[in-house]
Amino acid sequence: MNNRRLIFGFLFFCISFVSFAQNAQVKGIILDVENHPVAGVNVSSLGTTVQTDANGFFEIAVPSNKKVSLIFTHISLKMMSLTVSLKPNEVFIFNPVMNNSQEQMGEVFVTSKNKKRVQGITTIDQATIKKIPGANAGIENILKTLPGVNSNNELSTQYAVRGGNYDENLVYVNEIEVYRPFLIRSGQQEGLSFTNTDLVQNVDFSAGGFQTKFGDKLSSVLDITYRKPTEFGASLEASLLGGSVSVDAVSKNKKWSAVTGVRYRNNSLLVNSQDTQTNYTPTFVDVQTNINYDISEKWQMSFLGNISQNKYLYQPLTRETKFGTIDQPMALAVYYEGKERDQYDTYFGALKTTYKVSPDFTLKFIGSLFHTTEQEHFDILAQYRLGNANADEATTIDDVEFTRGIGSQLNHARNDLDALIANMEIKGFKEWRDSQLEFGLKYTRESIRDRVVEWEVIDSAGFSINPPIVILPQNNQPYQPYTGPLLPYQDVRATNFNTINRFSGYAQWNQKTELGSSQVWYNLGARFQSWIVDGASVEGKNQTVVSPRAQFAIKPDWDMDMIFRLSGGLYYQPPFYRELRDLEGVVNPNVKAQQSVHFVVSNDYNFKMWNRPFKWVTEVYYKSLSDVNVYSLDNVRIRYIANNNAKAYAQGLDFRLNGEFVPGTESWISFGYLKTEENYENKGYIARPTDQRLKFAMLFQDYMPNIPSVKVYLNLVYNTGLPGGSPAYSDPYLYQNRLNDYRRADVGFAKVFVDSSTKMAKTSWLKNFKELSLGVEIFNIFDNQNAITNTWVRDVYSKNQYAIPNYMTSRVFNVKLNARL
Repeated sequence: MNNRRLIFGFLFFCISFVSFAQNAQVKGIILDVENHPVAGVNVSSLGTTVQTDANGFFEIAVPSNKKVSLIFTHISLKMMSLTVSLKPNEVFIFNPVMNNSQEQMGEVFVTSKNKKRVQGITTIDQATIKKIPGANAGIENILKTLPGVNSNNELSTQYAVRGGNYDENLVYVNEIEVYRPFLIRSGQQEGLSFTNTDLVQNVDFSAGGFQTKFGDKLSSVLDITYRKPTEFGASLEASLLGGSVSVDAVSKNKKWSAVTGVRYRNNSLLVNSQDTQTNYTPTFVDVQTNINYDISEKWQMSFLGNISQNKYLYQPLTRETKFGTIDQPMALAVYYEGKERDQYDTYFGALKTTYKVSPDFTLKFIGSLFHTTEQEHFDILAQYRLGNANADEATTIDDVEFTRGIGSQLNHARNDLDALIANMEIKGFKEWRDSQLEFGLKYTRESIRDRVVEWEVIDSAGFSINPPIVILPQNNQPYQPYTGPLLPYQDVRATNFNTINRFSGYAQWNQKTELGSSQVWYNLGARFQSWIVDGASVEGKNQTVVSPRAQFAIKPDWDMDMIFRLSGGLYYQPPFYRELRDLEGVVNPNVKAQQSVHFVVSNDYNFKMWNRPFKWVTEVYYKSLSDVNVYSLDNVRIRYIANNNAKAYAQGLDFRLNGEFVPGTESWISFGYLKTEENYENKGYIARPTDQRLKFAMLFQDYMPNIPSVKVYLNLVYNTGLPGGSPAYSDPYLYQNRLNDYRRADVGFAKVFVDSSTKMAKTSWLKNFKELSLGVEIFNIFDNQNAITNTWVRDVYSKNQYAIPNYMTSRVFNVKLNARL
């Protein structure tokens, strides 16, 4: 046993915080009926009393192997009592809701709630999501600070997980799968994420090795639950980037409840900090509601609805970018004509009904409809001048010493898409004493109408550049006349009308048992999916995949609160519409599902440091992928080859330390190592587009010691450079470039006037507020220049091409007001 402890300790960095107490612990966060933490609650047991802090957190030691009563009292809330019977060193997490109408009593004879720990799920606190600054604040902003989650674009809410791409992540809201727009090609076009953080109650995230009940994707699961209000409330957020309003409503008989939010966002503040000067008029607006109706104690219904409209009018004017080296500084000036007009309208509605057949058997029916209409229209002429800058002076482009190249580039697009996706699903949950059975069946119909028309013409020093992949007569102008055809440098034209029918299902078995004196959890399951792609000019064949998955977790009977977990399985990702469309815009109906054999080994250790709770999580993972659909990544636009002629792998190591570095606040530090490569048509292994080798991130919350109402929030991310920035037509086996490292730090300062721990006089004008704060945010505080792609410019004299970095946002200041009634 001692040798085994030493081995495990060595593998997971010799974590050596050991406690020899034979007591158990009860800890948690006490909330009120509005899900706000309650400070000043006295928690008493056997003559010992502790008090909740400003965040509602408490922790108390109790004797093990015997019934123990805990009493919860507060000056303005009704008493609550709890009886527990716990094992030695057991940690029982108890998050009660205290009210002012009736006393509550309870009795618990179970061990600690390790459900999410054994599943490898990370839970993100809703309050943290609202507080942490970011150019695109919200859930995705927090995800990017977790190990294994990567993004080099602060304007985008998309993210890659452990070597996957943006299309490999599942997102659920109230157990309903939600979708993103199809045609988005840059982060500044995105606007708003689907998830409205004003409505959120719980956020769970798994970076891999997830259970069978989740769908058919290769990388991750984001599982979000919207709150069910218990009384009237309202919130407001306003900043220079936009604002949001939400309202909680409850009927008199408490059977009806609804939470509704309206959001508006304008990215002009961020886009105007880039090199390109523009007339930029974005309008991102959405309305979202979650309505609940309790028909009876056994039967509940809910409706989730969303209407979103993203209008994007972009008119570039000029651009000036300086680059090069100290010895050879260079400058690029671009003068634009034309504009881009995009619009993305989405409508989403889902009806969910839950029926409790018996206390241990529940059935759910879910029906949803998603409709999106998207257009991407632009005609933009860019005329450039490339020259040598003066190294001794802060020159503008007009002061260059020597002009190396001139030219122009005309981009045209008339892309339109209309998609309608319908889902019907039934799910069941049967529970026994120490085990559960979960199952489900789902039918999905996807109807896509898509027109792609886009081309690019490049002119260098007055001569049209031929397309790189078409064999044409050699162009030696101006020395010899050119007699070949004049063709666009790139030209894509296609019209697709396709229908995809899918039928899927799953079943999984969960069980908790004991192995000697250790606690053990099992999860075994399998899911299947069968689908067929049809269209006006294509006819696919029916395809079926079966995905077995398993999880095993053990909590040894040690003094240390430590869990070891092994998970994995055979994961499939049947192609969505974008994965069926090749580089020419043509749909290949017989693209196969990408396959991944996935293994995750992890250690989860809870301990105390400085007499405060901390958690250290270590995960090692490996994925072996086959039938890979190779793609290229440009900003956030993914273009697939639409065949399965590649294989790949991803391997890595993730660490995360989180806890109360500052009393009463949660912070964390993340580190990740990743290596992912692909082999296309047996040409050999090269880095995949998401091969981000190293990642370091820090999320830190603090307050000023002498003025505790002034809060400080830090969001820091460092990622090594991605493979990218190469010309779109280049063969990655002949030329592959890496972008520079991504470095960004966002800082927020907030003065909190009212929160759950503030006591206001009845005559104060602040008495009507439950929360009120005013803050200043500094995005990219160190003003780092992070490039997302490169623009390639030709030198007419040397015939070289120069990679001109397309920088993301520079330092930006924002003011934000938060209020809740």
